Amino acid sequence: MAKGFKGPKGANMMQQIQKLQQQIEETQAQLAEETVTATVGGGAVKIVVTGDQRCQSVEIEASLFEEADVEMLQDLLLTAINSGLDQSRELAAEQLGPLAGGLPI
Repeated sequence: MAKGFKGPKGANMMQQIQKLQQQIEETQAQLAEETVTATVGGGAVKIVVTGDQRCQSVEIEASLFEEADVEMLQDLLLTAINSGLDQSRELAAEQLGPLAGGLPI
């Protein structure tokens, strides 16, 4: 047994820690399956991000290429990606927050 966790109370605490670790791992696996969608430019750019902050897909309206405004497309992509990541982090905080008991994740 780890130092400082002697006796019945220490064993119970270790069990609680192991249970919490299992719950966190299960929640992280669920987050990897959930997605959030960020849409910008009136739907011209759509980004799908998983709950574990992986970009899953990018959709760009063909008309953006016809207009040939590279700077606008770059700005839209940047905005959509950052928005998707923000939404994904919020989703993770909602689901992992109660397990962490206020610890920053």
